[in-house]
Amino acid sequence: MSTDYLALSREWEPKLTAFFRDLIAIKSLSSEEGDVVARIEKEMKDLGYDEVTIDPMGNILGRIGNGPRIVAIDGHVDTVDVGDLAAWKTDPFDPVLKDGVIYGRGCSDMKGGVASSIYAGAILKATGMPEDVTLYVTGTVQEEDCDGLCWQYIVNEDKVRPDVVVITEPTSLRIYRGQRGRMEIEIETTGVSCHGSAPERGENAVYKMAPIIADIEKLNEELKPVAPLGKGTVTISHIRSRSPSLCAVADGCVIHLDRRMTVGETEDVVIGQLKALPSVQKAKAEIRVLEYDTPSYTGLAYPTRKYYPTWEMPETTPEVKWAREAYAEVFAAEPEVGHWTFSTNGVATAGMHEIPTIGFGPGHEHFAHAPNECVEVEHLVRACAFYAGFVRSFGRVK
Repeated sequence: MSTDYLALSREWEPKLTAFFRDLIAIKSLSSEEGDVVARIEKEMKDLGYDEVTIDPMGNILGRIGNGPRIVAIDGHVDTVDVGDLAAWKTDPFDPVLKDGVIYGRGCSDMKGGVASSIYAGAILKATGMPEDVTLYVTGTVQEEDCDGLCWQYIVNEDKVRPDVVVITEPTSLRIYRGQRGRMEIEIETTGVSCHGSAPERGENAVYKMAPIIADIEKLNEELKPVAPLGKGTVTISHIRSRSPSLCAVADGCVIHLDRRMTVGETEDVVIGQLKALPSVQKAKAEIRVLEYDTPSYTGLAYPTRKYYPTWEMPETTPEVKWAREAYAEVFAAEPEVGHWTFSTNGVATAGMHEIPTIGFGPGHEHFAHAPNECVEVEHLVRACAFYAGFVRSFGRVK
């Protein structure tokens, strides 16, 4: 007999929303997630999870079941900062409920997905897990600073490798099956400094950078869209120079590139495009992919290069089929299917480790990192029901 997960989620709604508001009230920037992880640990234990573990990086993994086939439902627990506080109509860390909508930093990106997945685990614990399935509900860290780093650690060091991962980033309750990848790159030009009163004696690194900037703008316009993820992009997000003083010619200039990659664009492709630019060759500029080595809140540093691969799950894959089946059974409707514009932990689960990955989350992508971030309570309830239904759908596969 089918379990009505939507009805059960509605029964849990008061506890779910109260817990969610607790999460919003705890400020948890990247590498500062300790307090929110502690709150999640308490909730998982109170809900009767079989095992709750905080790994050396600070990721929290709640386990239910002990079968050989593993589902992981992942949500990151860090958020960006609030930005201009004057742009907020409410206190971003004092969540307000108005007309069925909760406001606060992290509502859509993405403590809503975290809270809903934790309560999906509680529903499955109460109604019975498929006997051959283990569910991990994870609250992961440092995603906003380095997406996927947490799952590099979980797979490589914790030795947890799921058969399928559900990413709970906001999808407006659609099923998502991929995203563009991204890279963080620097290009540096060097010159010769001299006194600013006689610039002809030196070689200005900023001037050498100018045609590179123009070529990168042109490169962005020339990048072609590739189905189904669309077009890759490149933009300059920061520029800095170096000189002995403000009365001297600059002997160094660096630009920072945000490169988004569509299907077929790899690190070799991206770096090859930049090396081929005539301005880069003329200036003999150095191109380097950046590294991330910031310690987590536990003090552990797990260095990685800032290359986050593109990933995409074809419509015909079993995981997308199971997601569609779960949606149809839980909501008696057909789902919309799409892709994220931004990047997620899927760059590691699917892009690096080739673990089948799909996305489904409460809230809306356009609220991410924006003032007056919010999520509908109905989204929390429906996401919770979907996660439980997906685990059941996965459990039917033998």
